Amino acid sequence: MDMQLLRTFLEVFDTGAFASAAERLHVTQSAVSLRVQRLEDQLGRPLFLRHKTGVEPTPAGREFRRHAWSILKSWDQARRQVGAMEAEPASLTIGAEAALWPRLGFRWLDGLKTALPDAMLRAELGGSDMVLRRMTEGEMHVGLCFTPISRTGLRCEPLLEDQLVLVAPTEDCQIEDVRKYYILADWGPDFLRFHETALPELPIPKFQLSLGTLVGSYIRSRPFAAYLPARYVKPFLDAGQLHLVEDAPTFTLESWVIWRSDMETELAAVAESTLKAVVARLDEEVTDLLDDL
Repeated sequence: MDMQLLRTFLEVFDTGAFASAAERLHVTQSAVSLRVQRLEDQLGRPLFLRHKTGVEPTPAGREFRRHAWSILKSWDQARRQVGAMEAEPASLTIGAEAALWPRLGFRWLDGLKTALPDAMLRAELGGSDMVLRRMTEGEMHVGLCFTPISRTGLRCEPLLEDQLVLVAPTEDCQIEDVRKYYILADWGPDFLRFHETALPELPIPKFQLSLGTLVGSYIRSRPFAAYLPARYVKPFLDAGQLHLVEDAPTFTLESWVIWRSDMETELAAVAESTLKAVVARLDEEVTDLLDDL
């Protein structure tokens, strides 16, 4: 079995689109389509139904998913054991939502590389559903999410608080001014409930993006307004690329860390201590930043 075909299948399954899977795998969309076709030929069953807007798994595709993960897991374990017949180094796989990598996850990786110079570190990008699946299947040790996750074998703890602020590309804006060009950055169900109660003058728009801080990259060059984390937008506010909407309320966005309970004790202790050190520095930065804003 070609492991490349299995990884491609799982990326398509997770993203629901050949184009998105191709972007994650750094290959062309036609290469992804060809790999899936080869796998379907080998299995003798269609694994996806193709639509104009993407794909959805067939019953055979849903059934094959757990087998694919099992095969990949066994292959990765065998490869590590055969490739390191001597003492195997510590291994840590971290998954996080896109908005949590730049300021938090990357700094944590720096701390881990210093504290565990011989460890095998792997960083992955994905939403809370992907993190939950990868952790419950034993493929990921730690997850950073905006949604708390409670499952047997996992330990969930509050991590950090950030403030979402409403920003626009023009100066001296009020909420009423941005009604026509406001887009909704989807920060989860708690934010949506806040939006409904605290912003009755700003109806939920038809234009919605669930892209985390990538929404900031989108609106900096387009005439739109959106809620974004204060620590993320501060450099763009200073540069005059974005501006605060003066009468808009802020929203406290909580993030969470999820640990596998069966992590090796010494590795878990180092990972927790380095993460706490990063969070402590970020807490100080957020306090200073909000005072400035």
